[in-house]
Amino acid sequence: MSIAHRAPAFVVSFIASVACTAAAGESWAQFRGPNGLGVSAAKGMPVRWGPQENIAWKAELPGGGASTPIVLGDRIFLTCYSGYLVPGEPKGELDQLKRHVVCLGRRDGKLLWKKTIPAKLPEQPTIREHGYAANSVATDGERVYAFLGKSGVCAFDLAGKQLWQADVGSRTNGWGTAASPILYGNLVIINASVESESLIALDKATGKEKWRAGGIKESWNTPILVPLAGGKTELVLAIFGKVLGFDPATGQQLWSSATDIGWYMVPSIVAGDGVVYCIGGRGTGGALAVRCGGRGDVTASHRLWTLERGSNVSSPILHGSHVY
Repeated sequence: MSIAHRAPAFVVSFIASVACTAAAGESWAQFRGPNGLGVSAAKGMPVRWGPQENIAWKAELPGGGASTPIVLGDRIFLTCYSGYLVPGEPKGELDQLKRHVVCLGRRDGKLLWKKTIPAKLPEQPTIREHGYAANSVATDGERVYAFLGKSGVCAFDLAGKQLWQADVGSRTNGWGTAASPILYGNLVIINASVESESLIALDKATGKEKWRAGGIKESWNTPILVPLAGGKTELVLAIFGKVLGFDPATGQQLWSSATDIGWYMVPSIVAGDGVVYCIGGRGTGGALAVRCGGRGDVTASHRLWTLERGSNVSSPILHGSHVY
């Protein structure tokens, strides 16, 4: 079965969970939900589903994709792609590649709107495994923000009108791009490691670049915001060999910690009580915990522990006193 036809099943498989979350009044407005933790306070969510079990509805999509849906009230938003290298369909030509931002009704799966963004060529001619739509969208309740690799970052109002499109780099990679936008104040923050080796903040209203931090190498994870004592917040992400902490308002790098993990960093970080937990790397990978709030190289002072065990791609979950 092709990804294009698996895509509707993929969305539906999450509908029961999304419906419970929305019914409980909890916003799921970004990749992995509130604070990027992947944890919901909703009760009674299904733990099993199949063709005849816990499926509320099915909806056809314009193509395949690996992004996760987000939910805002009675609407679901997600991305997909079509026209080129959709498994199970004719190969197509690279200049036929298109990405789509889709809005569905939460209650019935009805297509409310679809916006198509042509690829900015030349694109990567092959993307291993997950295709050309792995980045989830984010919303602040007024606009929807989509990061589409070298095709840039787009903002739409809730009715689907495109408000702006901003370029964040022109490079590609055989594994494609995967980091999702996060929102802070009036900023949309993008890990554009693949496209420009940069962490970039854009103005939510205009798409104008507000700050840029360089040196973001071999990083596919979505940054997280970590609240600290005194009302402060730090922006944290992992790159090859390091975990980095930034001031999200200015892009100033505040601290770094060595990871002792080889090569790229794909899994997103989780945080609790001012401590971030990071996993990644090829092979067996590794894991570590770092207390935020330091300055400079905090490897010796704020790195709490390390393990020679981790995950290549999947992101961790922090719940209670355990990291899964």
